[in-house]
Amino acid sequence: MREKTVQEFIRLLDIMDELRAKCPWDQKQTNETLRKLTIEETYELADAIIQDDNNDIRKELGDLMLHIVFYAKIGSEKGLFDMGDVLESINTKLVYRHPHVFGDVSVTRGAREVEENWEKLKMNEHAEYKPVLSGVPSSLPATVKANRIQEKVRGVGFDWDSREQIWDKVTEELNELKTEVMEGRKVDIEAELGDLFFSLINAARLYEIDPELALEKTNRKFISRFNYLEKKTLAQGRSLHDMSLDEMNVIWEEAKQHDKAR
Repeated sequence: MREKTVQEFIRLLDIMDELRAKCPWDQKQTNETLRKLTIEETYELADAIIQDDNNDIRKELGDLMLHIVFYAKIGSEKGLFDMGDVLESINTKLVYRHPHVFGDVSVTRGAREVEENWEKLKMNEHAEYKPVLSGVPSSLPATVKANRIQEKVRGVGFDWDSREQIWDKVTEELNELKTEVMEGRKVDIEAELGDLFFSLINAARLYEIDPELALEKTNRKFISRFNYLEKKTLAQGRSLHDMSLDEMNVIWEEAKQHDKAR
């Protein structure tokens, strides 16, 4: 298995060399033109993971691997780094940040302690001071970014003493939102709604739930039920536009039962 992996990886590097030398499309690509495609491929992988489609996961991992090799090839052409440098960098980082595996550090509190040590070691890698949140990419989707921010500050001890405390904060933010809704000031409603979202994402983290995944599963559930509602309505020779909300809710409840039966 390891021998095949090495052979196929070398083959991919050789193919990339050929593409950059002979293919007009590949020749004109830059880091900037690849960026949006890489983001798209990442979301396609995320979609395959949610679908639990292992065949698609394999394919999408291959697509992402191609992009990694592509960026490394461009770096090599610029005389900045090559694939070997990329691999050496991540290997060195992994060994350094896992002293409980590759060194003599003992871990007694499980994964939580590993995360805390990871953040401390990461900060020690830089001679100059770097803010704790400087490593959070600004381009992350808001839900993912909020979750990452919370994980980062937890790594330096800025967290609730017990996860149950988060519900008081959620209630507080919900009440503040209700107050602003009654006042009718849109800018303040937006701010309080953001605070409520942030608190709910924090709750998800504390209860070890991926908020992005949870919301996406709800999106898919809603789509499935609405599609059922729409098809059932059309089968009756009716239009959603001509139905009351109460009539729609009857079929919506059927859709919920249909989901449970599957």
